[in-house]
Amino acid sequence: MMDLQTLREYCLAKLFVTEELPFGPDTLVFKVYDKLFVLTGVNDEILSFNVKCDPELALELREKYDFVQPGFHMNKKHWNTVEYNGSNAKLLHHFIDQSYDLVLSGIPKSKRTII
Repeated sequence: MMDLQTLREYCLAKLFVTEELPFGPDTLVFKVYDKLFVLTGVNDEILSFNVKCDPELALELREKYDFVQPGFHMNKKHWNTVEYNGSNAKLLHHFIDQSYDLVLSGIPKSKRTII
């Protein structure tokens, strides 16, 4: 099962992640090194969230899973919207991990904090 609290905990457990409400009180944003990797509605009846994705993989995931759609209010080439419909939480975690890794890989190593 995945709900907003579970999503928050999963994202915040990753290194160098912050959460913000830059678009107002209804949209929660998770960033790594100040770069967005997940955003979700706070008051949505059904949990859905946007994740960054490699463009080719984004298309494959949309074809394979009916709960993966082009990113709502995002660049549809690089973002997918994932709606939780009782699907496997492990798969949703994988989508989040891919987004985090993709965004993190775009941060120059010289700007990353040494652990």
